Amino acid sequence: MDFGGADEIRFERIGVAGVITLTRPNALNAVTHGMILALSKAFSAWEHDRSVALVVIKAEGRAFSAGGDIADAYRAMRAGTAPVAFFADEYRLNAALARFPKPCVSLIDGIVMGGGVGISCHGSHRVMTEKALFAMPEVGIGFFPDVGGSFLLSRLKGSYGMFLGLTGARIHSGDALRAGIATHAVESAALGAVFDALCKGVAPDKCLRGFASAPQAETDEGALFSIAKLFSRERLDDLLVGLRQVREAGEALAETAFAAIDKASPTSVAVTFRQINTGAMLDMDECMRMEFRILNRMVASHDFPEGIRAVIIDKDGAPQWKPATLAEVGDATVEAYFAPLPGGDLPL
Repeated sequence: MDFGGADEIRFERIGVAGVITLTRPNALNAVTHGMILALSKAFSAWEHDRSVALVVIKAEGRAFSAGGDIADAYRAMRAGTAPVAFFADEYRLNAALARFPKPCVSLIDGIVMGGGVGISCHGSHRVMTEKALFAMPEVGIGFFPDVGGSFLLSRLKGSYGMFLGLTGARIHSGDALRAGIATHAVESAALGAVFDALCKGVAPDKCLRGFASAPQAETDEGALFSIAKLFSRERLDDLLVGLRQVREAGEALAETAFAAIDKASPTSVAVTFRQINTGAMLDMDECMRMEFRILNRMVASHDFPEGIRAVIIDKDGAPQWKPATLAEVGDATVEAYFAPLPGGDLPL
């Protein structure tokens, strides 16, 4: 079964399931443009194929998918060719996955970040094992939590999504399950049996109940209370003032959160704060159109390629952000990222 994607992704029909396997383990299954196009073809075909009852997505290696292939995006930006087409196709896929009418079960047995979140966490069933590691760390590379992050993060209770988006915090299956990012948790050793049962036609909810585990959440109730209080502010300045005050009182969570935000791109932090707040009022398609507006400005910015250079290419960990502080990021600067595009919004 060939929808494209060469040796980067495999498509199979096994029993009643359309099966997708990401096959770039040496690249942590980073999502390429070819993979995006192939996934779009597969979902479109399987949506109308009555013999396909559900779709299962899994991956080879220690990562489900560590994100999009941003090294390729960096090369394009350095060559003066903004990789807008890649992101447009990716965002259309994210929106299509959220609308997909059949069960879509993602078996997440490792790292899932960025673009990997986009192809897994908008489906009906997000299954994480004890090996799963979730993060949306884009502000650290001068970007923003895209691929539907504005929809997903804005709907997590207790301002937890704002916390994840602004700090890039990494969480495991217990926290992800409690937050609602994961719908189910199973032991890694049981994934083979889960997969076989799904392909044989056992309904996903029934199957996953039978194999369910109960991982311990890592974040305690006190920390969740602090997150809800500190990250629910209407203004970013107020959020930062609150973090400073609690940090000075010696709270470890505030210290870690403030340090992460302080290290990130100031423009990305300001844009992400507005993005997540706005996303709460939009449906998925509207979120993707908003994100496409932001994306077009990000790929033309200084901070995105600079962040990739510092973290991925040169790996010196010392990005030179412009502007360098949040105080220099004015309201007009942030507003420009959300303004209508001269060529119109992303068609979905």
